[in-house]
Amino acid sequence: MKPSDLHCWIVVNGYLQHDKFSSLAFFIKEAAERKEITATLIRNSDLIPIIEKGVPLIKGAFDMLPDFVLFMDKDIHLARHLELLGIPVYNSSTAIDICDSKAKTHQALASHGIPMPKTLFPPFTYEGIERVNMDAFIQIGIELGYPLIVKEAYGSFGEQVYLIQTEDELLKTIRILGHKPFIIQEFIEHSKGRDIRVNVVGNQVIAAMQRHSENDFRANMTVGGQAAPYTPTREEAQLAIRCAEILGADFAGVDLLFGKEGPLLCEVNSNSHLLNIYECTGINIAESMFDYILNKLGKGSASDEKTSRLVDL
Repeated sequence: MKPSDLHCWIVVNGYLQHDKFSSLAFFIKEAAERKEITATLIRNSDLIPIIEKGVPLIKGAFDMLPDFVLFMDKDIHLARHLELLGIPVYNSSTAIDICDSKAKTHQALASHGIPMPKTLFPPFTYEGIERVNMDAFIQIGIELGYPLIVKEAYGSFGEQVYLIQTEDELLKTIRILGHKPFIIQEFIEHSKGRDIRVNVVGNQVIAAMQRHSENDFRANMTVGGQAAPYTPTREEAQLAIRCAEILGADFAGVDLLFGKEGPLLCEVNSNSHLLNIYECTGINIAESMFDYILNKLGKGSASDEKTSRLVDL
């Protein structure tokens, strides 16, 4: 089977209406077509996973099932259902699930020698059940010192991340978050307003950029950060590749902080926004992703061009 015989679905969320998401979807579709893959954009809201008589089925607005799926959403149940149907899904539902939760990500990377900020996991509570006794959080504040970082487990683009200066501010934030899952981390002063985004495909670093902000402790571009092309050190590249490998992510945008003694893992994005790094570096990560998938499926690439690596490991 040639690449031109392959048909893929690019699954996106049907409820995200912002232009940046639709632009990203078409950017990826065009990359697939340059690799001679027939690509169909399909919304998760157009698919209905069903288990009937114990058998997984799927219904929706499509003529035939694809040869593989590039899953650009976080609808974990849908991704897992497509896998149950025997369809290769990239990234896998497990990788998306772990990367989507900052709590799961850090616990999955623990015990693998991955340097990361000191991270504490607060006691769980149920929806509607207020934390009356805040002693655990007072102790966490003493353990980490101030300022510290409160980071909701589920969030994107640097949102849902809070720099906490005092114990009163911490307790107020905890009460506002209620039952939402979150983690609490030491604040890496050395990396204030700057980080690195390293895009990994397979076991290769394809592109990287350094982000910085003069006005915010976060460097994310959506909160005002600026980006510049960046060549990661061998240590940074190996850390990013190792994180993606441990999490089982075929491709990932790995965010690293500047620690005093070397890079620290900040978070791993299974669905990183590929347009930002393309606009910064001119490198099309989506094309590398399809090359990787074609090679993994044993179909070879439609292009003789080899992906250039930023770091020769």
